[in-house]
Amino acid sequence: MNTYHVVIDDDMIRNMLQTDIHETMDLFSLNQVLYFVFLGLIPSYLVYKTPLKFGSIKIELFKKIKQIVLLLLIIGLSVFSSFGHYSTFVREHKPLRFMVNPAYWIYSIGNYISATMNTGEVIIKPIGTDAKVIKSANAPSKIVIMIVGEATRADHFSLNGYAKETTPKLQKEKLINFSNIHSCGTSTAVSVPCMFSIYTQSQYNYKKGIQSENILDVLNHTNDISILWRDNNSDSKGVALRVPYISYKYNNINTICENGECRDEGMLVGLDSYIEEQKDKDILIILHQMGNHGPAYFKRYPKAFEKFTPVCKTNQLEECTQEEISNAYDNAILYTDDFLSKTIALLKKYKNTHQTAMFYMSDHGESLGENGIYLHGLPYFMAPSAQTHIPAFIWFNESFKKEVQAQKIKSNARYTQDNLFHTLLGLFNVQTSVYDPTLDIFYTTGK
Repeated sequence: MNTYHVVIDDDMIRNMLQTDIHETMDLFSLNQVLYFVFLGLIPSYLVYKTPLKFGSIKIELFKKIKQIVLLLLIIGLSVFSSFGHYSTFVREHKPLRFMVNPAYWIYSIGNYISATMNTGEVIIKPIGTDAKVIKSANAPSKIVIMIVGEATRADHFSLNGYAKETTPKLQKEKLINFSNIHSCGTSTAVSVPCMFSIYTQSQYNYKKGIQSENILDVLNHTNDISILWRDNNSDSKGVALRVPYISYKYNNINTICENGECRDEGMLVGLDSYIEEQKDKDILIILHQMGNHGPAYFKRYPKAFEKFTPVCKTNQLEECTQEEISNAYDNAILYTDDFLSKTIALLKKYKNTHQTAMFYMSDHGESLGENGIYLHGLPYFMAPSAQTHIPAFIWFNESFKKEVQAQKIKSNARYTQDNLFHTLLGLFNVQTSVYDPTLDIFYTTGK
C-alpha cells in the first residue's frame, strides 16, 4: 500500500490468492524485507518478551472503561471542534474509507469470503446449448486468434495518437482500431472472466462467473469450432477449464525464454501444425499474454526492444522518475507490437484457404505514477481512466473483411468488454438464443 498506493479490497484479496510465485517475486524487494524485520519481527519480539502484570478483574475492567471514555472524549472534541470541515471533507472524499488501515482490509477479507465460499459443489449453468454455425457448404473455414493483452492502456499506443512510436508495425496493417473501449474491471482476476462471460459489467460478480458457462463453452456446443487456449500469464482465471489449455510460462513448453522470462511469441510456435490438424473446422485460438505485467516492466521485453531510455530497472517504482517508468512500460508495448505483427504474418499464410482475423483486447489498463498511483486494481468507481481505458483492435484478411463489411464499423464509438461475447458469436456466424445482436460490434453491417 505504501509503495504502490493500492487499495486492499476484496478484488485485491482475490488477486493475491490467485497469483503465483513468478508474479510474487516481481513484487519482492529489500524494502519489503526491512518493513517485515523492523516493523514486524523486532516489535513482535519486544512485545513477546515484555512481562505483563494483571490486576484483579475489577481493577482491569475499570482501567479499560476509563481508557475508552477518555478516547471517546478526545475523538468527540476533535470532531465537533471542526465539524463543518470534517463533514464536508468526508462527504467529498469517500474513497478515504478504502485506505483506512487495518480496518478496510479486514472488512475486505470478510467480503471475499462471502463472495467466494459456497455451501456445496459448484453447479455450472449451461448456456447456448442450441448454438450452431450457419454458413454455406462452400464457405471457407475461419481462423480467429484472440489476443488477451495484459495491463496495457490505450493512451500509450501510438495507434491512438501517443507521441512515442510504440506500435510502428501495427500502424502498417489495415486494422480496425477501437479507440474508445473500456474494461469490465481493473484486475485480471475480474476482467478476464467478465469479458468472456455472458454478463455485462453491471451484472457480473465472481459467483455468477464460476456458476455459468462462458463464450468458449457456447462456441464448443456447435461441434464445428476448434478452441485452444495458450497462456503465458498466471492462468485463464477459470475461463478455459472446459477447453484445451496449455501454459507457456516455463521453458519446458515455451521455446523462447531468457533469464527466466518466457516470451509471448513462444505461444506462436507450433500453431501451424495445430491449424493443419483441424480439417474443415473453424478455429478460435486464445493467446493470453504476459504483456506489460508490472511492476518489473523492464523484464517484459528482450534487450533489442529497449528503444526508449532511460528505463526503470527496479520493481520499486517510487525510486524511478515517471519518465523512466513510462519508457520501460513503452518498450514492453513495442515488444507486443512485434508479437502481434508476427501473429498477423502467421494468419496471412492462410489467405487463400481461410478467412482469418486477429482480435486484440487488453484485460485492463495500468497507472504509471500519475497522482502517486501505480499498477492497477483500484475499485472501479475510483479508478483513473488509465486503468479502465484499454486498447482493442481487429485485423481481417480481405475475404473476412468483405463478409463483415468492416468499412461500416464506427470504430470510435464507445464499446466495453461486454461486447466481446456477442461479437465472437457474430464473427463465427453462430445462431443461438443467447446471442444479443445489439452487443455485437459488427451487427450494424446487416449480417
